[in-house]
Amino acid sequence: MSIKIIDLKRKDFNKARKFAIKGMNLSWYTTNAVELYFYSLYFWYDGISKATRALGAYKDDELVGVLLVNMKGEQKYYSSLWSKLFLKLTSSIINQNYESRGSEYDHVNMKMLEELKRTEQVDGELNFFAVNPEIKGQGIGTKLLKELEKLESGKKIYLYSDSGSTYQFYMHRGFLEKGRENIKVEVAKEEVPLTCFLFSKTL
Repeated sequence: MSIKIIDLKRKDFNKARKFAIKGMNLSWYTTNAVELYFYSLYFWYDGISKATRALGAYKDDELVGVLLVNMKGEQKYYSSLWSKLFLKLTSSIINQNYESRGSEYDHVNMKMLEELKRTEQVDGELNFFAVNPEIKGQGIGTKLLKELEKLESGKKIYLYSDSGSTYQFYMHRGFLEKGRENIKVEVAKEEVPLTCFLFSKTL
């Protein structure tokens, strides 16, 4: 059973959203099932609306991994009036009620990126990368990255990661650490230490 890397099918948007809940630690921000659903939906549509490429890994026509990247000067992959309205409304609610949970995380990421851009030119951001958590370890993420390297050869991308995820994956595939910041995040009403990373790579 081989894995094919093709453009993400729109019928699989919801599966991709579910992959992110565990693979990208979205459950850190809330334990409420309804809040988690809407936050993951917001996270997904924020990523897909910015993406210029949306790659899906398929095993026997079943989605097993997703990669979204936003490259300068390239056409957006997906746009809809509904998603724009949803993002605007949800963003307002998050800013009013949950801003403190992610504000420091976002702040240090922006700080690291600004420092990188002072010395290097970047062409795009890898802003969503998730594999079906039930079948990790089969080289799915590596195949997605290799396909991106073919499509965007010679361009430099960056991405954010943290110590709560498998950031070593990027280090083992040629990404260079360009920034590191230690913060604390609230998880289940407790403050947890977290290291934020910024990585970059010329494809």
